[in-house]
Amino acid sequence: MDAGAYTRSNTPAKKTMSRFPLRDTVLHRKTSKENLDRFIPNRSAMDFDYAHYMLTDGRKVKETDAVSSPSRDAYRKQLAETFNMNRPRILAFKNKPPAPVELIPQDFSSVNQSKPAKARRHIPQSSERTLDAPDLVDDYYLNLLDWGSSNVLAIALGSTVYLWDANDGSTSELATVDDDSGPVTSVSWAPDGRHIAVGLNNSEVQLWDSTANKQLRTLRGAHQSRVGSLAWNNQILTTGGMDGRIVNNDVRIRSHIVETYRGHTQEVCGLKWSASGNQLASGGNDNLVHVWDRSAASSSSPTQWLHRMEDHSAAVKALAWCPFQSNLLASGGGGGDKCIKFWNTHTGACLNSVDTGSQVCALLWSKNERELLSSHGFTQNQLTLWKYPSMVKMAELTGHTSRVLYMTQSPDGCTVASAAGDETLRFWNVFGTPEVAKAAPKSNPEPFAHLNRIR
Repeated sequence: MDAGAYTRSNTPAKKTMSRFPLRDTVLHRKTSKENLDRFIPNRSAMDFDYAHYMLTDGRKVKETDAVSSPSRDAYRKQLAETFNMNRPRILAFKNKPPAPVELIPQDFSSVNQSKPAKARRHIPQSSERTLDAPDLVDDYYLNLLDWGSSNVLAIALGSTVYLWDANDGSTSELATVDDDSGPVTSVSWAPDGRHIAVGLNNSEVQLWDSTANKQLRTLRGAHQSRVGSLAWNNQILTTGGMDGRIVNNDVRIRSHIVETYRGHTQEVCGLKWSASGNQLASGGNDNLVHVWDRSAASSSSPTQWLHRMEDHSAAVKALAWCPFQSNLLASGGGGGDKCIKFWNTHTGACLNSVDTGSQVCALLWSKNERELLSSHGFTQNQLTLWKYPSMVKMAELTGHTSRVLYMTQSPDGCTVASAAGDETLRFWNVFGTPEVAKAAPKSNPEPFAHLNRIR
């Protein structure tokens, strides 16, 4: 998947030209009360009448007054003091600087100096690497990109699933389906980073062992049309289809369908399990967001949703659970909505809504900072980094020339991969390097550890 024509051989990626946005520097003007340049006269501090007198009549008086008397000298001295004529200079070039004000007492400043300020993180404005992704399906409702825990990225191009190993940059072909089954409509790594689920256009889901490059089984009967969304919860694979159904499949047993969720009337295009595995979030083409409670799931009848959110005005594909607040869910709407909304999944309340100005295709939380990354469509096709909860824009990353449909995150949380309708796969160092964790304190030695154990 290197730049240029796609081949299965490992070729170096071609670097694209980096584009840096122009940044305007704001210059603040000084007011007349502030100190001016010392080489530019300050007209407001000048006395032009006195200057004219001293340059003309003043000299004539001094030259003609050859005879002086004590009374005359005393009169002139008093006259000069009255009219402020004893000034050493006529032109004023600089005002007296104001006295410094101690805003922070020295007692407190000494304490603050012991804690150095955290340096502002540099966010590269261009992608680190760009790989060619020919035949990538430009479909908002699909999920064709995922990065596994073993640091291998999976991407579906047409009817073929390719694996790109981030450890050495090698590329391999995992599977190719026939025309009757394809194209591939979704991919999702299992938590072990070895097994991967592949959703197909014919309603089936295949399970593959990526290490052995072998298909393990095919899940059938859960859906009646294409499977565009997948989500793992340990050994449970949740699938969402165009038929509006959400199905929990236990991949360990023969009869794999264990629960069914019914609430969407159109295609399910977004599925995400919470970190605890207790709640499932789903988004659909019916503009709805549902939150489902795993404990309330039933194998005998369709499960009722816990919360139903109807605030979006377009399809909802982008879903992301907050890593530092378990009951916080972010959702993004399509072209008719353009909003990122935040939900309290305990109460179902909408906490905030931000209009992004363009279609929201994907959302990712940072694992290291309180930040949220969103990918967008027309007009800029950009990735936007937001500071949470202020939702101030920290950076806008451009480079894609078509809507950025898919995003995924590396296992360490530092790098983000994005795939767009322009058939390119780009890697961004947007979240930075995580801080080095402090070494865990040594545990107390076991009592009597020096004695031999009885076997």
